[in-house]
Amino acid sequence: CLIFSPSTSNSGVSALAHILRGRDTIPDDQGLFLSQTWRLHPGICQFTSELYYNSRLTSRDGLEVQEVIGNSTYIGSGLRVVTVEHEGNQNRSQEEVAAITDIFRQLLNGQHESVTKEDGILMRKPLTIDDILVVAPFNAQVNAIREELPAGALVGTVDKFQGKEAPIVIYSMTSSSAEDAPRGISFLYSRNRMNVATSRAKCLALLVCAPPILSPACSTPDQMRLANGLCRFKECAIF
Repeated sequence: CLIFSPSTSNSGVSALAHILRGRDTIPDDQGLFLSQTWRLHPGICQFTSELYYNSRLTSRDGLEVQEVIGNSTYIGSGLRVVTVEHEGNQNRSQEEVAAITDIFRQLLNGQHESVTKEDGILMRKPLTIDDILVVAPFNAQVNAIREELPAGALVGTVDKFQGKEAPIVIYSMTSSSAEDAPRGISFLYSRNRMNVATSRAKCLALLVCAPPILSPACSTPDQMRLANGLCRFKECAIF
């Protein structure tokens, strides 16, 4: 049993946060860290492990075969960045909606397949609407995307998809720049949101954003740490 005095300045922090003391993973002498993922292709896992788990997370053997096969640009595995020019957008970007709609159209043209491992068995099947998760940080963007995609498309905020998985994840950053973000850098560049959103993907994680999102003006070390997630994503991405 862990007991903390409510009079302390950290009384609002969870018991786990007290144990971690700012660390990303729990020490071996204080708990159990599950060091293997059964979901992520190594190209996604490398980024996730480095940024959020002190490089302690690895992909289970065999997950390197996971990929998307087809006749569009959005095939293979790992991380991708899709930049979309726009200005002045805060919690809704019609330009990113259009880009995501086009990505959907290409992926669901009947010429794409997903290759994944399920319970150790290699599965190859035609790509369907259920194989793509679309994530956005704001409800306004979620609604705008949902209006344009086919009925049944899986679109939501990070909170909706926590614990879910799919061969492909598309993450729409929405805001035109860090300055345009209505809830600031701390929300838009949240390490937890970025981690949860991108780590839903088995094969491909696509980041859709305006170019300035990848080079925000930071004024504090905390902001630099937050921005590092997207900067590193870009460095690890194939395009």
